[in-house]
Amino acid sequence: MSTDTGVHHMLGETLLRTDVVPAHDRFDLWRDHLHRTYAPTDLTCDDTADFPATQRLLRFGAVQLWTIAHPPLTLRRTPALIRRSDPALCHVSLPRSGTMEVAARHGSFRHRPGDIVLQDTSRPTLMRATTDPGCRRVAGTGVFVPKELLPLPAGGVDGPLAGGSLTARCGPGALLATVLAQLIADTRSFGPADGPRLQQVVVDLITSLICHTLDADTGAARDARHRTLVLRVKDHARRRLGDPELSPRGIAAAHHISVGHLHRLFQGEETTLAAWIRTQRLERIRRDLADPALRALPIHSVAARWGLVRAADFSRAFRAAYGMTPRDFRARSAQEAATDHQRHGVARAAE
Repeated sequence: MSTDTGVHHMLGETLLRTDVVPAHDRFDLWRDHLHRTYAPTDLTCDDTADFPATQRLLRFGAVQLWTIAHPPLTLRRTPALIRRSDPALCHVSLPRSGTMEVAARHGSFRHRPGDIVLQDTSRPTLMRATTDPGCRRVAGTGVFVPKELLPLPAGGVDGPLAGGSLTARCGPGALLATVLAQLIADTRSFGPADGPRLQQVVVDLITSLICHTLDADTGAARDARHRTLVLRVKDHARRRLGDPELSPRGIAAAHHISVGHLHRLFQGEETTLAAWIRTQRLERIRRDLADPALRALPIHSVAARWGLVRAADFSRAFRAAYGMTPRDFRARSAQEAATDHQRHGVARAAE
């Protein structure tokens, strides 16, 4: 969209900033945007003379991930608005600052940072967001997920799924919060082809949270726990790639499972755990070899940074993965960078 609407698209990402329009138009811009990205709502604010707000929205398949900051407001999903349009979404939000008060048929609850709030677009809801003392805006992160992708009970978001029983401080909720934060911080690492995989990751994590909360032993719950454990193992290994002693035995011990159980977890993956770790290490080495800021660092030191301390083994694995030696790859990257720099210099001179 054009910049005078306040919405910009970057690498599959939508950014809304109300400060690109006059102050008296900002609340209307925000309300219209929320109607399009969420669902029809009755939105009110005590002061609409100015409404400085931002939202980043990323789409992964049918899942929408967002981070948001806005002044205090009240949002209502009434029966009439639901009859007008219901996208049948589960709205999962994680407050980062301020207080979110939610009133629905299952009761009224106050949510603070560290909580996870589940809402159902098919149910009438009143939500009031208020700021902390000294702050002008509330902030949060969350996702919109089609309810059909989640193992919600017949009553939808109700009972133990509502209120204060969901937390981002530990367990599946903490893992969900970590993954969402990483996705938001590192959007440029993902392309359109990653959308379906990212959708599945987010859906699996929310499924695990729901099943954990309901303490269900259904097939969906068991499958979600399996996938969540794979994600935890990968996150654990990813943070320790620089340790040359990283091994399946140590990873299994850290997760209180047997080595056999660990290997069985990866039977449904594209590669074994050892092959996955090797690929992750090689990708980071390749990135560092192409980095001009690290050009003075010897190649064997770059490899050692990522846990590959045997030069001969590393060179063999790198060549098998990328079709050239590490030295040739670094030289080619330097030449390409120099060519790009020269091309840009010529273009600037022509201007």
